[in-house]
Amino acid sequence: MLRSMRDLEDYTIGATDGSIGKVKDFYFDDEAWVIRYFIVDTGSWLQSRKVLISPLAIGKPNWAERILPVEITQEQVRNSPDIDTEQPVSRQHEKTYLSYYGYPYYWGGVGLWGGDLFPGKPLPGLEGSGLAPADHAAAQGAEMQAEAALRGDEDPHLRSCKAVIDYHILASDGQIGHVQGFLVDEKTWAIRYLVVNTSNWWLGHEVLIAPKWIENVSWSGSTVSVGLTQQAVQDAPAYDPNAPVERQEELGLYTHYGRTGHGADGKKHEAVLPGD
Repeated sequence: MLRSMRDLEDYTIGATDGSIGKVKDFYFDDEAWVIRYFIVDTGSWLQSRKVLISPLAIGKPNWAERILPVEITQEQVRNSPDIDTEQPVSRQHEKTYLSYYGYPYYWGGVGLWGGDLFPGKPLPGLEGSGLAPADHAAAQGAEMQAEAALRGDEDPHLRSCKAVIDYHILASDGQIGHVQGFLVDEKTWAIRYLVVNTSNWWLGHEVLIAPKWIENVSWSGSTVSVGLTQQAVQDAPAYDPNAPVERQEELGLYTHYGRTGHGADGKKHEAVLPGD
């Protein structure tokens, strides 16, 4: 199921021994378009310190009570590496964070989460161990260790979701709207669609555009360029934020934009959705 990023704000992150705080923002990977961290305000118990919580820690969400449970304790959070969420997060910061909690590196594999499509679990025996990065790297496996060394201090490509709100959307023949929000897959935490508000350009509505249709993002210019025409976007099915996006609607959206391809069975389909 797809969840609105706006709706996920202020969800409570529940540790095994109490509340950690509320979700205030998200860091996403601008290469894979996957949520890598929740930015959580801890409130009074930790002097409103903002901490990062990885989807790797999330258990089964309690959607009714707006709680995302995590298999970590308040004490682990209290002693976790202090990362300034107002500044860019370096790869070294990520290594320190992931090593502290015993999580595998998500880069270096063919899946969204290393070698997997879904967020995995901590490495056996390393959960919240607080191992030094060098010690933990030894437990990662030769392939991911080599990839980590190769990428070293490379830009981690992490972006704030809130910072991208209101970015202008540029079609192949002109402006068409601005980023209103995001829809995320609740199982993989991948961003499946940007919600685009077109009302500034015509008496329009909200439409969905998949990250895979993006041709370029100018982070300095606050623009997102897509390989679609103004007319195609204007004629796209309207997005209703009060109704869930069903699979048939997604297929209709892909078909509208002419996004065809081949599925895992090798046969041509009208549309191939993420996960097919």
